[in-house]
Amino acid sequence: MATITSVCYIDVANGGGGHATLAYGKADIPANKLKVCKRKLQWQQWKTRFGLFSLLVSQDDCRVKMEDDTPVIYGLEFQARALASQLAEPDAVRFMVGTQSLKLSHNQVHVVELNEETGGLTAQVFQHGAGEVWTLAASPSDASIVATCYNTLTADNSCYMRSAIWRLPSQVGGVLDEVAERGGVGDLPALELVCQLDTEPHGKDVKVTCFHPTDGAKGASVVDNKFVIWDLNYGDIAKVTQSGVLEGKGQPRFTTGKWNPHHGCSQFVTANDGHVRSWDLRVPPVRSAWTVENAHCQLVRDLDFNPNKQYYMATCGDDGYSRFWDVRNPSEPAVARADHSHWVWRIRYNHFHDQLILTSSSDSQVILTSIASISSEPIFRMVDDDPQTGDTIPDAHKEKLEDGVLATYNEHEDSVYSVEWSSADPWTFASLSYDGRLVISKVPRAEKYSILL
Repeated sequence: MATITSVCYIDVANGGGGHATLAYGKADIPANKLKVCKRKLQWQQWKTRFGLFSLLVSQDDCRVKMEDDTPVIYGLEFQARALASQLAEPDAVRFMVGTQSLKLSHNQVHVVELNEETGGLTAQVFQHGAGEVWTLAASPSDASIVATCYNTLTADNSCYMRSAIWRLPSQVGGVLDEVAERGGVGDLPALELVCQLDTEPHGKDVKVTCFHPTDGAKGASVVDNKFVIWDLNYGDIAKVTQSGVLEGKGQPRFTTGKWNPHHGCSQFVTANDGHVRSWDLRVPPVRSAWTVENAHCQLVRDLDFNPNKQYYMATCGDDGYSRFWDVRNPSEPAVARADHSHWVWRIRYNHFHDQLILTSSSDSQVILTSIASISSEPIFRMVDDDPQTGDTIPDAHKEKLEDGVLATYNEHEDSVYSVEWSSADPWTFASLSYDGRLVISKVPRAEKYSILL
C-alpha cells in the first residue's frame, strides 16, 4: 500500500471535460501506474500525453496527510517558464502556465485551480499552436482573456518573437483519457485568437506584453529598444496610441517592462542592462520621469511595485540581489538582500501585506522574505504575555518587526523562472521551474498568524 505524504494523487480516469483532476484521498492508483519502492520515501512518476505527474510516496498505509503548509505539485510534460495568476477571478485560486515545446504546434496553456477545501487541483488544457510561450499575462477585467509572447517560425524557417491576445474557450469537450486515445494534443480545445499585435514595425525581440493594471482594453509591449502602448478596443486590430524609444550608445535593449499601478497608472517602467527607467505617459511625446542608474551591477531581470506605498519599487537581477528602492532617492537602495546564490528571475510583492516578498532564482529555490522596515505595516507588534488566556496585556512590551527570510521552498529541481501570488488568496502562491513543475505553496501558518493577530 502507498501513502501520499506531501501531495495529492492524479485521478485521470474521472477527469471530465478535458480536465486532469488531482485530489486528496485514498491512493486508488492501478498497480501498473504506481510501484511502491523499497526505500521509505521516494518520488514516483508516470507520464500521460498531457503531463508528467509526480507523487511523493512511502510504504505505510492509505491515509493522507493534509496540512495547510503542504505544497501541491502539478507536472507538465513540456518545459515551461511562463506563469500568471488569473487576476479577474477573485473567488478561485487559479494559475495559468504556458509551455515551451520545440514542436511549436504542441504547446499548451494550462489553467490550474486549487480547491482550498480539499487541497486538490483541477486543470484545463488548451492548445497554443502558435509557438512556445515565453511570457503570459492575464487581463485584469476579463478572466477569459490572456496575452502571450511566443517564439514562432517564419516562412524562411527563422525564429521570430510575436505577441497576441487570446480568449480561453468557454466550452471544453472530451474526457482526458478519451482525448489521448483519439490523438491527444491535436484534439485539445485551442485558444481563440482575439487580435494579433503587430510588433514587427517596432522590432523583432518581443520581451513582454502586459495589460493596464485596471483597464483590460489597454496593453503594452516591450520590443527591442521600444515600448508600445496598445488600444485593444478595436476587435481583431490593436491600435498603437503611444510609444517610447530608448536611445544610447551600443544599441541598448529593454529586458522587461511593467505598468506603475500608482499615479493613475500614468507611468510605464522599463529595465535595460542594469538600469531602471520610468516613462511619463500623460503628455506626448513620452519622456523619462525618473531613472535608477546602476540599480544592479548586472542585468535587471524583473521589477515590481509596492501596492500600498506609491514610491517604493523592488528589483532583482543577475547579480543575485533583491533591491528595494524609494524612487524619490534613487542614488542608493533602501534595502538590499542577497539571499540567492544565482540569478534572481522574479520578485513579487504580496498584494495585501506588502512586507511579504517572493523571489525565485536559478538556484532552484523560492524564498519568502519579510521587508517590514519599509512596509506599510506597523513597525512594532504587541507580544502576548499571557499564554494561558491568549489575551494581550495592556502594557505588554512591543517586538520590532525584523527584515529577513521567513521560509525557503526547495520543491524544485531546476531553475525557477516565475513566481506569482494568487489574486484570490493572499497566503497562496505558485512557482514554476523550467522542467515543467508547478508548485502551489502557502505562507507558513506561524507567519500568517503573526501578521493577522
